[in-house]
Amino acid sequence: MTRCLCPGSYDPVTNGHLDIIVRAAALYDEVVVGVLHNPSKRGRFPVEQRLEFIREAVPEGLSVRVEAFGGQLLVDIAQELGATAIVKGLRGGTDFAYELPMALMNRHLTGVETVFLPGDPALEHVSSSLVSEVSQYGGDVSGFVPDHVRDALVARRG
Repeated sequence: MTRCLCPGSYDPVTNGHLDIIVRAAALYDEVVVGVLHNPSKRGRFPVEQRLEFIREAVPEGLSVRVEAFGGQLLVDIAQELGATAIVKGLRGGTDFAYELPMALMNRHLTGVETVFLPGDPALEHVSSSLVSEVSQYGGDVSGFVPDHVRDALVARRG
């Protein structure tokens, strides 16, 4: 059985994240979506809510499990899970420049490979932080996040 780890803060999950998760599920027997968080930092949404957002958004029938991790190296998490790869989505060259050194370090430390999947070009400009900011100031983020996430963002702005 092949297993991959799709790590991220997912604060909140976007349709770009979901595109990568669904495509990874077509390549691996199991996808573990790792919601990584720093226990000493507060995110936009609590970790448990992020987990629920993802679980609700992932299409049924896929072998995807969602778990939270904090205070560990990504490669240690991958090894604990028995993941053969870390899967990351790339929106463009800037993401590649940022992710490549980490991928090389991860391979150096444990031999775990990183697989880069190009993101959907229609969502290239979408990030969790940008979606949160647009929503905070009253912008419509429909089409960038699942409807239940959009509704939670709207509720947060009061």
